Amino acid sequence: MDRMDSDVLQQIILDFQDQRLASGIARHRQYEIFPNKAFICIGVRRCGKSTLLYQIIGDLLKKNKHRENILYLNFFDDRLWALKKGDIASVMDVYYSLYPEKKGKEKIYCFFDEIQEVQNWEAFIDRLLRTENCEIYLSGSSAKMLSKEISTQMRGRSLSWELFPFSFKEYLDARHIAYRKMTTRNKLIIQKAYGDFFSGGGFPETVSASKQIRIMLLQEYYKAILHRDIIERFDTLHPKAVMDAGYRLISSISSLYSINRITDYLKSLGHKVSKSFVGQFIDWFEDAYFLFSIKLYSASINKQNANPKKVYCIDQGMVQAVTPTITEDRGRLLENIVFLHLRRQGFEVYYYRTKNGKEIDFIWLDKKKQKHLAQVCWTLKHEKTRRREISSLMTAMEEQQLESAIIMTHDENDILQEKNKKIIIIPAWKFLLKD
Repeated sequence: MDRMDSDVLQQIILDFQDQRLASGIARHRQYEIFPNKAFICIGVRRCGKSTLLYQIIGDLLKKNKHRENILYLNFFDDRLWALKKGDIASVMDVYYSLYPEKKGKEKIYCFFDEIQEVQNWEAFIDRLLRTENCEIYLSGSSAKMLSKEISTQMRGRSLSWELFPFSFKEYLDARHIAYRKMTTRNKLIIQKAYGDFFSGGGFPETVSASKQIRIMLLQEYYKAILHRDIIERFDTLHPKAVMDAGYRLISSISSLYSINRITDYLKSLGHKVSKSFVGQFIDWFEDAYFLFSIKLYSASINKQNANPKKVYCIDQGMVQAVTPTITEDRGRLLENIVFLHLRRQGFEVYYYRTKNGKEIDFIWLDKKKQKHLAQVCWTLKHEKTRRREISSLMTAMEEQQLESAIIMTHDENDILQEKNKKIIIIPAWKFLLKD
């Protein structure tokens, strides 16, 4: 690095140490710092990863850590082009030229935002962890910071933490709406906010935007994920096929799909793609935290793999911005919201099929490996629908030897008791407020 570049880097380091941090809304994501492991925040683009790093810095300052001991660089900064070409090793030399007395004496807290923009960053971080007295915090676009890639490149020197767009609780925090004390007034305000969350989603930047701007932002996120995080990253030979498949799947949330069906669909559009290629780019969708698949619940791995999967999207607002006709099927959007709530909590989520072929939307294992069953239905006011949902759950409870299950609806409350089985009917907004 020449003298001019070194001066610029020094200025960037000093300017950040002098600035007031905009810490945003405190996230409910629980994380833990482990000695000699890099903290890596992964998640879909624009979900708040940089803001989370600011919040961690704020916590360090509250613990009386010195500002001078914090090194923060965002590699989207165009002034760092020389570092991005592979000269990142000079970062610590420049930092210690500012604070030579700290070398080997004090712990340095290194925050590298959008680190994926730098060539050969993995070896640099690995060396820092081995040779410097430091804690390291990283973030980056999810498709370029995959935990499975990092575990190989970092040789076990990192722990990855997922971040999603706002949960409903975080959304209420962002809107400054109290939800811990359920007064009559608060309940009405929460229900109205839930309607906004249902249609607008939880991407932080969109919460305070007008409807028109929100839709435009979400459409841009969608395009950026497909083009930058998938098509450009993997240099795919069939970009149009990837785009067509992405649209097909986001239009089919909460529904079953199979590799064979997607392949046949793409071939009907004139794409010459193989089943292996289709399976590959669906993995890319999941790596980018754009789409998620869940399998049939079964003790047999072969049976899980042989059956269709169900697909969900990272944000219900994005689904509606990209495929507006889906708003006519509110039950599928509601199911997507419930899935995201379960997934945020790190539960193992599947769908279930009874021995007589009745499908249950979700069966999940909580962190204690306890099983739970749930159906999601917009309304149970139609008797035929009510009988179908209850009958399916009763059968599933018998098969799984569970005493209770849940039906989540738009706005209905009830408790059904039949023999030794209990079905709790609860509005989805209430379920989303549970821990």
